[in-house]
Amino acid sequence: MIVVTAAGGSTGTAVVRALRARGRSVRAVVGRRGPRPELTALGAEVVVAELGRPMAWSGVLAGAEALYLIWPNFDPDEADGAPALFAEARRAGLPRLVYHSVLRPQLRVMPHHAAKDRAEEALDTSGLRSWRVLQPCAYADNLDGQLAAAGTDGVLRSPWGLRTAQSLVDLRDVAEAAAVLLTEDGLDGGTFEAAGPEPLTAPRIALLVGERLGREVRAEDVVPGGEVPTSYAARCRRTMFDHYRAHGFTGSPRVLTDLLGRAPRSYAEHLADLDLGERGHPDRTPA
Repeated sequence: MIVVTAAGGSTGTAVVRALRARGRSVRAVVGRRGPRPELTALGAEVVVAELGRPMAWSGVLAGAEALYLIWPNFDPDEADGAPALFAEARRAGLPRLVYHSVLRPQLRVMPHHAAKDRAEEALDTSGLRSWRVLQPCAYADNLDGQLAAAGTDGVLRSPWGLRTAQSLVDLRDVAEAAAVLLTEDGLDGGTFEAAGPEPLTAPRIALLVGERLGREVRAEDVVPGGEVPTSYAARCRRTMFDHYRAHGFTGSPRVLTDLLGRAPRSYAEHLADLDLGERGHPDRTPA
C-alpha cells in the first residue's frame, strides 16, 4: 500500500494513476469529504485527512510501504507542516517517504520555493529510514487551459514575458518518475530533478500550439501591474512569474531521462496527445 497526499489535485491523481498502472494498492488522501470518482475509478482507497491540522497519522499510514507527500500548491503552512508530517511518518515506522518539491527550491525570492527548501532541509535530519525528493519544473499541462481561447482569438498569453524560456515537463512523466521513486530500491537520500527536454520561450510555445490547432497563434506579453500582492498565494504567483520573466526556469532533462528510461515527452508530444474536442477544450487521450 502506498499513500498519496493531496490526491484530489492534478498531481496527486496522476501519481495515483501511475502507481495503479504498476499494480500497486493506493490510499489516496484528500482534504475534504465528498465523491471522488476520478480516484475510485482508479481503484484507490480514499481517506480524508487535512495536512495542515495536527492529528495522529498512524491510521492513515497503517500498513503503508511508502508515502508520497504532496503539499497543496501555494499553501502557507508547508514550511512547518511538511516537517511535522516527516515526524509523524518516522513515529509510524514508515519504510519510505518521497517528498514532492520543486526545481531549484533554493530560489527563496519565491515564498513557495523557500517553504520547500526548508522542508528539504528538515527531511535531511528527520530520522526517516528512507527518503527521496522529486523536484519538477513547471508543467506543460499548466498551459492546457489556454488552448481553447488560443483557438478562438489566436493569442497565447504569457505572464513570464516573451524572451526567457521554461523547460516544461509533462505531468505524466512527473507521475511516472514519482512511481519509480516510490517503488524502486537504490535511490535513498537522492534529490531528482524532473525537467522537460527543451527550453521553450512563449513565442516558441505559441508556434507549437498553432501547429496543433491548425491556425496562427502569437504570444502576447501580459505584464502584471501594481505592487506585489500581500496574500500568500497571490504573492507566490507574482514573484514566480517575475522570476521567470527575468531569469527563465529551465533545467536539464538528464535525471528525468535516467528515471524514466527514455526521453521525457516534448511539448509537441504533449500537445499531440490532447483530444481538443469540437470546441477546442483539451482532454487527455488515454496513454
